[in-house]
Amino acid sequence: MSHFFEQAPSYLPILMQGVYLTVLVTIGAFVLATVLGLVWASMRVSGIAPLAFTASTIIIIVRGIPGMVILFYIYFVMPDLGLSLTAVQSAIIGLGIAYSPYMAEVFHSGIEAIDRGQTEAALSIGMGWGLLMRRIILPQAIRVALPPYGSTMIMLLKDSSLASTITVAELSLQGKLLASSTFENTIIFTLVAFIYLAMSLPLTAFNSWLERRLGKSR
Repeated sequence: MSHFFEQAPSYLPILMQGVYLTVLVTIGAFVLATVLGLVWASMRVSGIAPLAFTASTIIIIVRGIPGMVILFYIYFVMPDLGLSLTAVQSAIIGLGIAYSPYMAEVFHSGIEAIDRGQTEAALSIGMGWGLLMRRIILPQAIRVALPPYGSTMIMLLKDSSLASTITVAELSLQGKLLASSTFENTIIFTLVAFIYLAMSLPLTAFNSWLERRLGKSR
């Protein structure tokens, strides 16, 4: 144990370089997944059959492909098709796409939880679909969707380690490289685990608080 506390401080600065890329990839992918998820969910509830079918098909296809394969396709295959992206850009786009079906389900569940009478009343007074979504449906749906939305961000933070498979030197890859050069596997991977935990716990605590807060206000 004393050896751990003696050596750990010397490895932390290197691992913290990976934390920056972990946070960058997580936030970028989360924003993209949110935007795409809203698009897919809106298409599904639009009442327009071709749009609903297209969104459902995209969700089924993307959800059936492992995130790692999506990353490989964007980083290794897309250059053959004329589109070259950096490893970080590929990780953000790949994880954003991979998580968009889950975001779509979160938003779709929130939208479906809204009383249909509100929709019918708004449409009966001539309110357009876009205005209906902005003024009535989405504000309430987001309230319902916030707790699972936060849980999805925590999962995405942990799955950002997949970016290491396409050479993004995020936390897990930094740990692997450092362990292979120092052979201090126990110390380094214990530190990596603690750092992931340190990033996840505040999000978990905030999400739990949000669930309690929303639960009381209903």
